[in-house]
Amino acid sequence: MKPRIFGLENEYGLIFSPNGRIYLPIEKILGYIFEGLIPNSWPSNAFLVNGARFYQDTGCHPEYSTPECDSIEDLVVHDKAGERLLEACLPAAEERLREEGLSGSIYIFKNNTDSLGNTYGCHENFLMRRDVDFWKVTEQLIPFFVTRQIFAGAGKVLKVSGKAQMFISQRAQHIHEKTSSSTTSSRSIINTRDEPHADAEKYRRLHIIVGDSNMSEVATYLKVGTAALVLSMIEDGYTVARMELDDPVKAIREIARDTTLKKKIKLEDGREMTAIEIQRVYLERAMEYLLSLDEDPVAAAIARQWESILDRLEDDPMQLCQELDWVMKKRLMLQYMEKKGCGWDDPRITMMDLQYHDVKRTRGLYYLLEKQEMAERMVSEDAVQHAMTNPPQTTRAKVRGDFIRFARAKNRSYTVDWTYLKLNGYWEETILCMDPFSSSNRRVEELLSQVSSQRAFR
Repeated sequence: MKPRIFGLENEYGLIFSPNGRIYLPIEKILGYIFEGLIPNSWPSNAFLVNGARFYQDTGCHPEYSTPECDSIEDLVVHDKAGERLLEACLPAAEERLREEGLSGSIYIFKNNTDSLGNTYGCHENFLMRRDVDFWKVTEQLIPFFVTRQIFAGAGKVLKVSGKAQMFISQRAQHIHEKTSSSTTSSRSIINTRDEPHADAEKYRRLHIIVGDSNMSEVATYLKVGTAALVLSMIEDGYTVARMELDDPVKAIREIARDTTLKKKIKLEDGREMTAIEIQRVYLERAMEYLLSLDEDPVAAAIARQWESILDRLEDDPMQLCQELDWVMKKRLMLQYMEKKGCGWDDPRITMMDLQYHDVKRTRGLYYLLEKQEMAERMVSEDAVQHAMTNPPQTTRAKVRGDFIRFARAKNRSYTVDWTYLKLNGYWEETILCMDPFSSSNRRVEELLSQVSSQRAFR
């Protein structure tokens, strides 16, 4: 595939469960979480030594944005590192509660909906060429993103006409438009906000807000990997003809309600196809595209996994009870209902729906499955632990992460963003870092060298 920068932004759910009748604003709890990641300060927006960004988003949600990654595997690793960083904050945050004479438990969930029906997102970012017609690309991508939920959905139990049932996707019911510039008031399949965080003459950012947050590493890998492959083929002129949906918003919701995957969706030209059939059209075109390229083992591996997943979904989705979130969750719930003799509307099933996404590994149901070797992994835990404090070594994130580590070691105030950095109170020049593919910056190296030399001289 083409060289590309990837990023994931996950908004997390946050709950404080007090021991006794205690009211504590969630902002206070979030402050304790921030203290665990950024000692001696409580900013609402901070970059970390691994190049990632951690901040407070709308609705008082902690949000973790991965550093810039140039491989899907790195992205999976750094997405998981975000979970581990938040999990690591919990003991200190609860200790801070005790210091104030309070007690209770803090829960952090990597999911997309709360009990009141509010939603918060998982946003995917793909750097793409500026010279490609953005609107033609989005029209090609919409049927793909509408149907991708069959392997990327996180699963959700919702009530329809008073009756509880399993849905494939958490975000699908909250999508209202094909495209829009908003991420809250009019959520769309593709967001049109144009913030490349790079040279705007060469690049723009494809910002996708339709996807679920995934616990499964396989689902994250497929979610981003297949999208990257489809984007590359469309950029290179391998378009997909006659796949426009009659009503994409209606289609995404209908697909989400059908865990049998048999529901046929109406296309603009009157044909009807299932989500699996639509995904196969994109897969077949991607296979044709790969034949036109030099050997690409990364893209080929994604295509093979994609094909295998579609084959098994068509045969029996429950075969994927160790790979896909919505299937893993459904199997767990069905087993529980059989054991307890209850139904989908049982409050314990609603609790399981939430507990699946708990990032605390001794408590979360996903991690219970992983501990029992019932959840397939794509990356090593050593790599995830390393990524908690180390940026990717092949992108701009390395420059940022190394700079932050240096400034903290020297106890110097600094300012950073995705595209610039500055050491405050010294050499007030703001250094631009506009190339996200570059893991080095001469001006930054000069600054760090000069500061180190002055320190040594003193």
